[in-house]
Amino acid sequence: MKTEKKTKKRLLLGFYFVLAVLLVSGVYAYWFALKPIRKEIKVEYSIADPSFKQSLDGLLGFAFVGGNRITTLVNGDEIFPDMLEAIRGAQKSITLETYIWSDSEIGREFKKALSERAQAGVNVYVIVDGMGSIRLKQTEINLMRDAGIRFYKFNRRKWYSVNLQINHRTHRKIMIVDGKIGFIGGSCIHDSWLGDAETEDQWRDTHYRIEGPSITQMQGIFAENWRQTTGEILHGPDFFPRIQPSGNLLVQCYMSGPKDRQEIVRVSFLYSMSAAKKNIRIAHSYFFPDELTRVTLYEALKRGVEIEVIVPGKLDSKTVKAASRVHWADLMDAGVKFYEYGPAMYHVKKIIVDDELVIAGSANFDSRSFRINDEANFNVMDRQFAAEQIVIFEKDKAQCRQMSAAELRKRSVFVKAFDRIAGLFSSQF
Repeated sequence: MKTEKKTKKRLLLGFYFVLAVLLVSGVYAYWFALKPIRKEIKVEYSIADPSFKQSLDGLLGFAFVGGNRITTLVNGDEIFPDMLEAIRGAQKSITLETYIWSDSEIGREFKKALSERAQAGVNVYVIVDGMGSIRLKQTEINLMRDAGIRFYKFNRRKWYSVNLQINHRTHRKIMIVDGKIGFIGGSCIHDSWLGDAETEDQWRDTHYRIEGPSITQMQGIFAENWRQTTGEILHGPDFFPRIQPSGNLLVQCYMSGPKDRQEIVRVSFLYSMSAAKKNIRIAHSYFFPDELTRVTLYEALKRGVEIEVIVPGKLDSKTVKAASRVHWADLMDAGVKFYEYGPAMYHVKKIIVDDELVIAGSANFDSRSFRINDEANFNVMDRQFAAEQIVIFEKDKAQCRQMSAAELRKRSVFVKAFDRIAGLFSSQF
């Protein structure tokens, strides 16, 4: 009995400790954050109007650049072989920034490929989030450094270091090879992303290989965090070469973070949805529609815009799932169609507007990505590319079941209460 009481007491103390950390983190984030976007964006023109593109150039601080080609990589079976092939072909430089890197099968493959290129004289620079790399052994990091890789952890040097900004994470997933080939999306370096999302253990995700002049923007995003992490400026033709056109796509790569144009990703989302005239397709692993987002979607529905949302049936956190669905039923009542993906953990981060604009990258549809994390996204204005993404969206939807407001409202009082409490801390998830 005494042992049971001690166990319960420890669990209770642990719960209070976690609760206190979340509260302190929330107060800290609110206190030091810039004023959030509060007013609805009124847009009379469509995304096809030149004013939309011109405004987005100015609002995001990164202009659309022509002459690009994009290859869509679906799931680990396509993502990792393409990335590793690019690494093995590197001649000048490899810059990589990611959130999770674990001591795993795919982690060791990346370590080997990067180490070989570093030993061959290629400049290999790596930034990994301090929390996201907690499962990467120091011995593995030392081996990479011994091979010549300049490997740094973002915002976490030692486990015992005092850091008031520990809640500031890099959630970016970008890799640039020779300053000409870029990879961006939602996939990290961990075995959960292996395979083709055929089982619950294999995550469903999308990454993109971009070639063309927009890679200079992506390299600039990496260079900014490299400067913040090391105090060193990256420059010269090894990192910023002259890039010839590789295709005909208009692409805009941009960053967001508490130190780098906070809420810029949210600007991109809200402005694009406010300009929608026909349809909005949202495929997001963490879909937290705040009040302004809900108003924006309600107004779009009034304009006759069809809105579809794919969300995960399985999520890596029950608390996050609970917090995200608090307002879904109201949106369903208004006409938004929700689809729950079943086969695997759904980690896609993509929005398609009016069959023309595609928004993708590392950012989730939540407050943490908008205001706390460092993120990297890209926008594409092209009907053919959008059509390719719609095909993938529809394939995912075919593996979903449509959700209803009635089923959400049938949840028990206890579950609804838990959802509401979890929602209070949604800015930290």
